[in-house]
Amino acid sequence: MIRLARPEDLPALIDVEREAGALFRDVGMAAIADDDPGSVAELAVYQSAGRAWVSVDAADRPVAYLVAEVVDGHAHIEQVSVRPSHARRGIGSALIETLAEWARARGLTALTLTTFETVPWNAPYYERLRFRIIPDAEIGDGLRSIRRTEAARGLDAWPRVAMIRPL
Repeated sequence: MIRLARPEDLPALIDVEREAGALFRDVGMAAIADDDPGSVAELAVYQSAGRAWVSVDAADRPVAYLVAEVVDGHAHIEQVSVRPSHARRGIGSALIETLAEWARARGLTALTLTTFETVPWNAPYYERLRFRIIPDAEIGDGLRSIRRTEAARGLDAWPRVAMIRPL
């Protein structure tokens, strides 16, 4: 079941992020696996604004989450993560579809995200969900700012792309 995140869910989302991020170690990206998963306070910004969703198990414990913001007039996926124990069940795509419904209800015309170009569960996965790479010349100011911040954090040590999916 997918629902809006509650304040009490937020600590579990940090655990989801750590578990999901650990997979990067398997593709030679230990720095990403070891990256700071963020804080409850950072997640609370999305949660209090109604832009954080969780997928929960039968005991109502988060197994995946998505947080989003509006960037350049599009719903931008800031983070989507799934516990590896719950991967390959369509949970990530269901969270993205939940965001798409939210975006359409607000008159937004697309979903965007930034991701690693060659990691199998990153850009290739999103392409299967109808996202396409945005050519650099077409990246909006807000998304360009996000890319600069990512580069400053060292994420561009591996090829990264911005992607869009029209709604």
